[in-house]
Amino acid sequence: MTDPVTIRPCHAEDRDAVVALWTACGLVVPWNDPAADFALALSKSSSAVLAAVEGGRIVATAMVGQDGHRGWIYYVAVDPALQGRGLGGRMVAEAEGWLGAAGMPKVQLLVRETNQRVLAFYERLGYARSPVTMMQKWLNNPTP
Repeated sequence: MTDPVTIRPCHAEDRDAVVALWTACGLVVPWNDPAADFALALSKSSSAVLAAVEGGRIVATAMVGQDGHRGWIYYVAVDPALQGRGLGGRMVAEAEGWLGAAGMPKVQLLVRETNQRVLAFYERLGYARSPVTMMQKWLNNPTP
C-alpha cells in the first residue's frame, strides 16, 4: 500500500528537495537561480510554492503568485518516475484554487519554446494559447 499524496505549502527547509525536483524535470535554466526563485516566492504573501508529498518526499510542485490583476503559475513539476498519475493536473488545480481564494479572476502561465511537449497537457486542462507577445527586460541579471 502506498502513502496518500498530500498537498501543502513549502517551507524554507524544503528548498533543496524542491530545487532538485525542478532540476530533474528540466525546468532550471542558467539565467534563473531556482533557489532564489523559491526563496522569493516564500518571502511574499502574494505567492507560494505548493508541494505534493508522498511518503515524506516532495514528488510534485507548483509555484503560484498573483499581481493584483491576474494569477500566475510557475514551476509545475512532477517526479519523472511518477508522471502520468495525474499529479501535474492536481498541482495545477491546487494552484488555481489558491488563486481563486486570492480573488484572481484569471490565471496565466508561460511555456518555454524548448518545452513544447507540455502544451498538450495544459490544453487538456482547459488552457489556451494567447495572442500576445511577451516582452522582457533584465534589471539585475545578465541576459542569457
